[in-house]
Amino acid sequence: MELSYPKVKRKANGEYFIEFTLKSKRIRLLNGQRIKSQLRPNDFPIKERKAKAIQLAKKVYYYLENNNYSFENKAPRNELELYDYLVKQKLTEPLSLKYKRTLKSIANDLRIQVIKQKTIPCEFINQYLSKYENQTSFNTVRGHLNALLNYLKENGFEVKTTSLKPRKQIEKLHKPIDDIGVLLDEVKSFNRNLYICCLLTYGCLLRPHREVRQLRWGDFNDDLKYISFGGDRVKSKRNRIVPVPEFIREQLSIGKKENNIFTNTPIEFNEDYFKTLWGRFKRVSKLIEQDQTLYSFRHSGAIEIFKRTGSITKLQKAMGHSSINVSLTYLRGLEIPELNEEDMPMI
Repeated sequence: MELSYPKVKRKANGEYFIEFTLKSKRIRLLNGQRIKSQLRPNDFPIKERKAKAIQLAKKVYYYLENNNYSFENKAPRNELELYDYLVKQKLTEPLSLKYKRTLKSIANDLRIQVIKQKTIPCEFINQYLSKYENQTSFNTVRGHLNALLNYLKENGFEVKTTSLKPRKQIEKLHKPIDDIGVLLDEVKSFNRNLYICCLLTYGCLLRPHREVRQLRWGDFNDDLKYISFGGDRVKSKRNRIVPVPEFIREQLSIGKKENNIFTNTPIEFNEDYFKTLWGRFKRVSKLIEQDQTLYSFRHSGAIEIFKRTGSITKLQKAMGHSSINVSLTYLRGLEIPELNEEDMPMI
């Protein structure tokens, strides 16, 4: 083995570092300087240092694995080599398989222009997007395309992002559920895994298709009263601690820390597992209404919190939103009277 995965360790003075073996040589790093990264875990507050050190370990490992197990970065000789190198680097990031497949498909289309033009003309980018007539598809591909183009630009490949603006689309409303208890009973009689998913989506306001599906027993504390997420597993990229209500704890029996709570093995179900289950349930349910989805449980929980507390800040923390403005937009989509940031409590 030329490279071992870096271990995160802590000095007596509280500083974190990573340690690994590269070509039989032991190496310790306090920061990302050797891979030309600005990440310095020990510059962060004490509570955040370990998480940043874990992030540094991932960055160093991916860098070395994709750079011939060397810290020496050999410069590409031409535009195509640079393009191929940067796309490869982007695809080594810890992204979902579905997202990687989408980026790879877009990158293959853009590569043809690099071969012909030695760049990616803005006219081609706009033309590439214009073929998507559906507003949602247009905005989704535009986001993926700009993410790739911005990465290329930030790393020395001369390119412009699209000049086309996002298209306004009709907001999809996940209709709230009026009688949660009755619907949950129907779900429970259909499938226990789906039932636990709905409980956690409603009672803990977790996102069902990733946060709930990937839950391990090690994410819970010993008495199951809290769930802790690292920033790499949360949409907002922030560490998150979520209380677990008693009505959920009563349905759980803790297992081995490394096991997924649904499979009871270290491997979770596939990305479409709950989507498929929900589709089957909808076909036999006597209670599901139009526009009610798995996310309706999360939305119903959000409304319940806001009605009881009247606090947008508490709602923001409960939902795991990155900013208060996200929560305000979210409430407008839930048909709650419109709010502005200036309407909120001030200190």
